[in-house]
Amino acid sequence: MTEEQKPSAEEPVGEPGAPEVKVSRDAAFWAKPISELKLGHDIPAEAINLNVEGKRIAGMTGGFGKMWQKTYKVQLAGTSVSPTDVVKAWKENFARFWPKAGRFYGPLTSISPGDVALLNLSVGGPAKLSTGIFVLYADDTSFSFVNPEGHMFAGMITFSSGTEGDTTVAQVQALIRAGDPLYEMGMPMIHRKEDKFWTKTLENLAAHFGVSAKSDVQKVLVDRKRQWDQWRNVRKNAGIRTALHMVGAPFRAIAKPFKRKKTPVG
Repeated sequence: MTEEQKPSAEEPVGEPGAPEVKVSRDAAFWAKPISELKLGHDIPAEAINLNVEGKRIAGMTGGFGKMWQKTYKVQLAGTSVSPTDVVKAWKENFARFWPKAGRFYGPLTSISPGDVALLNLSVGGPAKLSTGIFVLYADDTSFSFVNPEGHMFAGMITFSSGTEGDTTVAQVQALIRAGDPLYEMGMPMIHRKEDKFWTKTLENLAAHFGVSAKSDVQKVLVDRKRQWDQWRNVRKNAGIRTALHMVGAPFRAIAKPFKRKKTPVG
């Protein structure tokens, strides 16, 4: 396709003679605005479903801690796989490439704009963190997630594939800051776990294409300021809410047989 044949960034739509409305040519790849998150699929009984339904998206401006840009990358040397093939396989097998430290409960065969998925993450020992993601953007060579309020991070993470010279590469890039003061206190440990998680994910992705490779990580401190006006975010901390839920599990199990069933009206 020549430059003349490529569509413009914005294309007019509407009836002839009506006021011209310009729509971005990539509008179909972006999720529609929402007021609150809602799971659009069934989840297994063992999943902890907290901190997602009814929550709002945590915007970058609403976080508390220092802002970091972290880039994880792996080279798929020796293969002829294209960036499009990589992202297609990544979307279709996203949960399979994760290390055992986390469970992803989302659509099984694709990742599309507007999808909401539930995450159960191990944070050490039997402790878990129940949270989720919202698919903000997805096209043939990339897709991006943002998080709900209460997640350890406020920001965005993008998964993509491209080329460096003749070699296809896969990349995870996060632009994030801690969601509240408690998460910020734990960031040294959280960063170590996150680095291990995403480097291993990329290595599992490479292995899917028959490549044994080590991924690397680059970290840049984008903003060293903490946003103290956001300290109240701790009230929505998903870690605290999940811990309280797990502590209460035995009591809920004891009380369950004694709960009265609601009698249908009519």
